[in-house]
Amino acid sequence: MSFLKKALFLGLMVILTRTSHAELTIEVTEGVSSALPVAVSPFASQSAPVNISAVVNADLARSGYFKMMAEQAMPGHPSSAAEVNFKDWQTLGQNYLVVGQVNNAGGGQYAVQFQLLDVFKGGQLLGYRMNSSSADLRRTAHHISDLIFEKLTGKKGAFSGRIAYITTNNQGGKQQSHQLQVADADGFNPQTVAASKEPLMSPSWSPDGKKMAYVSFERKTAAIYVQTLATGQRSRVAEFPGINGAPSWSPDGTRLALTLSKDGSPDIFVLNLANSSLTRLTKSFAIDTEPSWSPDGNNIVYTSDRGGKPQIYMVSSQGGQEKRLTFSGDYNARASFSPDGKSIVMVHGNGNDYRIAIMDVSSRAINVLTGGRSDESPSFAPNGTMILYASKKGRTGFLSAVSLDGKMQQRLVFNSGEVREPAWAP
Repeated sequence: MSFLKKALFLGLMVILTRTSHAELTIEVTEGVSSALPVAVSPFASQSAPVNISAVVNADLARSGYFKMMAEQAMPGHPSSAAEVNFKDWQTLGQNYLVVGQVNNAGGGQYAVQFQLLDVFKGGQLLGYRMNSSSADLRRTAHHISDLIFEKLTGKKGAFSGRIAYITTNNQGGKQQSHQLQVADADGFNPQTVAASKEPLMSPSWSPDGKKMAYVSFERKTAAIYVQTLATGQRSRVAEFPGINGAPSWSPDGTRLALTLSKDGSPDIFVLNLANSSLTRLTKSFAIDTEPSWSPDGNNIVYTSDRGGKPQIYMVSSQGGQEKRLTFSGDYNARASFSPDGKSIVMVHGNGNDYRIAIMDVSSRAINVLTGGRSDESPSFAPNGTMILYASKKGRTGFLSAVSLDGKMQQRLVFNSGEVREPAWAP
């Protein structure tokens, strides 16, 4: 496949699914050997519609940082620190214990409280009380997971976040329906943002998580749309002759970097959303595509084959001299910065193998994180600890996640379909 087709139309290769609301389950395929033993005792509950302790247990388990205790192996089911016999839990080798309660406050409201206990010290590390509506109980559970994760690891949790992805329904024959969907980070509560009989691709979150930019072929040619998630209101911001692709939000949410070929070959432009003015950043006969901003907004990395093969380049967001960043490998593409700006994730290829790799910005050293042959579309978690990406085995496509050191691996399996082009919300 040519680089032009691979770089600009990769999103068209979404894999077929039978439902537009497929939920996913997450399997931890590899974790750290030093995972901390943690037990989440079933929360005492007054008919709550969501099993909060089960959600917290699943969140912590899929992080790969913790070895979760099975409920049937627990010596009891305490719901408060006063009910805990710490010696029993010490004997079973547990480092930490989570206990809690969910009380019906009436009117569709619930009072939720939990404690994180240090088993060997016999004391509380963390404790919160919070109110939640019935509809927000899962979100409350993810918030509890974030608090526990940060307390035990020193890193912010990302369980409360959301992911976007593209699915395609096969409706028989050659007719297809494409969906841009948004779901919780654990795959629950999937919502269709946009649907079309023509391809959708390249979802990109605004920095406040309230809007989505994406490419749609619904008018038979490529156009870039910006859509407000809460209302569904959208506007078409780019529909020039030729390619309109790969939108990427600036950190301040006022501009989009994108790929346009209206003047000939594909180049990187910046679109001011307030007045629709365009600033051209690159000008060459090569293919320049897949722009992504640095966290400070000062620079943009992008893919170009101006050196003969696809490699990562960087240019000031105001324009100026381009600089090549990668020299190792036959193929480096789809780059984006980590939230702290210290690393750049990319698709790194040699021969017919395409894997997810990370480059240290200061040393330019590249570390390959995955072992697949068709890994693509990497996206950083908002806390910078994991990378979400699309992969393929044979003709089957799925999502996976990997830690920055490659030690923790997850596979995200949809119960009735497959997906492409994942994007983790900020």
